[in-house]
Amino acid sequence: MEAVAKLRNYPTSPRKMRLLADLIRGQRVDLVLAELEHNPKHPAVPLRKLVLSAIVNWKQANEGADESGLVVKTIYVDGGRTLKRMRPAPQGRGYRVRKRSNHVTLVVDVAGEDKKAAKKVKAAAKAAPVEEVKEASAKAPAKKKAAAKKSTKESKKA
Repeated sequence: MEAVAKLRNYPTSPRKMRLLADLIRGQRVDLVLAELEHNPKHPAVPLRKLVLSAIVNWKQANEGADESGLVVKTIYVDGGRTLKRMRPAPQGRGYRVRKRSNHVTLVVDVAGEDKKAAKKVKAAAKAAPVEEVKEASAKAPAKKKAAAKKSTKESKKA
């Protein structure tokens, strides 16, 4: 089961944040944390916190299961609100300064192989009671058929 974490209105441009988002997309969580810890770009710190938050969200949803197989399934950066400010310019003019912000959405989930194994275990657990019912129903008609065959043989003899 996947877990989502969101970072809203972080005051850096979406373009700068996307550079880091592209760097970590699809990687294992432990590698992502190590990479962001040593990355010199300033959005690396909040992005690392966001990954840690997503891991905690996943643990809560999966009752403290082992997070060693987690990967960054999806990460995308959207533009947030833009603050418009004025900067003094020559000859009494004013230049517009746009202070951008962004929203980051991060989804973590178990890697594909582990996910397939978990599905097989769940399917086997669901199928086991069904197989028992099928076996029981298969035995019951066999007895009826045997009884029916005996009765037809007895009727032919007479």
